[in-house]
Amino acid sequence: MNRRKAFKDILHHKTPDRVILDLGGCPLSGMDGRITEKMLKFYGFRTYEEILQELDIDTRGVGWILNPQKSQVRTLSNSAFIDAWGIKREFSGLYWDITESPLNGATVDDLENYPWPDAESVSTDEINQIVQSAKYLYEETDYIICASHPVFGIFELGCWMCGFEDFMLKMAAEPEFVHCFFEIILNYQKKVIELYYDKLGKYIHYTSSGDDFATQASTMMSPAMFDEFIAPYFKERISYTKQFTDAPYLHHSCGNVYKIIPSLIDCGVDILNPIQPCAKEMEAANLKKTYGDKIVFHGGFDTQEILPFGSREEIESEVEELLTDMMPKGGYIFAAAHNIQDDVPVENVDIIFKAARNFKLERCKN
Repeated sequence: MNRRKAFKDILHHKTPDRVILDLGGCPLSGMDGRITEKMLKFYGFRTYEEILQELDIDTRGVGWILNPQKSQVRTLSNSAFIDAWGIKREFSGLYWDITESPLNGATVDDLENYPWPDAESVSTDEINQIVQSAKYLYEETDYIICASHPVFGIFELGCWMCGFEDFMLKMAAEPEFVHCFFEIILNYQKKVIELYYDKLGKYIHYTSSGDDFATQASTMMSPAMFDEFIAPYFKERISYTKQFTDAPYLHHSCGNVYKIIPSLIDCGVDILNPIQPCAKEMEAANLKKTYGDKIVFHGGFDTQEILPFGSREEIESEVEELLTDMMPKGGYIFAAAHNIQDDVPVENVDIIFKAARNFKLERCKN
């Protein structure tokens, strides 16, 4: 068994000797806290690591979004707080939802005067803690290590800070505002990226970012608008990250990103997550046929219908079909299409990963 060799083969579009399984390596391939608790009870385990070992998961994740010490963060109550960017979030029972966007209706002048978080105040001790974890995994285990992105994406921050409707209108009618906003966020990203990857970069096998560019039906903007507004800043972020690490770059976007995959590749994305199979044009076979020799795909097991509601036979059949479509000539990492939610029976989580591990790769050999 050589997990890291198999991972390298997958990256080089060669059929590996092993299907690489990810559960929680990439930040958006894990499990909701409640399902984790149920899984521990199901197996009779005490730790999340025991679950990963039971399912023979190949990846391990390190890192998280870094919050600078100099920012607007403050607690309002047990169920509400202001985050580093000045966004008000309130607990809705499962998630911390945005209830106030501080730049809604803002102008370019407002951007110049806004109290942005100070990237230089990110805790060195916090980064060192992540580095020590990665170093141990890199030197003492054979797991494939993914570094979580330490910063949010430019587009999602725009939508969160201005409100989705306001920011989308600004992209159409106020390009100066959007470019000014993105420049500010990119400069912040680059400062944190250097602090983070300069120390962590040599101990990881791939790294990640997240920024949703699409809905289930289509992208949130035209490909031309993506190339004008998003791509220049995203490409610079990836290029800058790769100055500090040789790790391939994974990007997460929900929804139907089919029409912008060429732009994502041009920006430097090496691995695309989550390949949401219920989204239009995102069927595994279609993606493999069109882009399979140009990018590595990650995810793809249906979390909207099959995983929560499917029978054992349906789940095993879906695993078989997905891997048969995706594994020839490598270029694919098996995972659920997003974090596994509380509505999924724990038995089904056990079934999908054990079915994937038992998949016969011989039929996919080059």
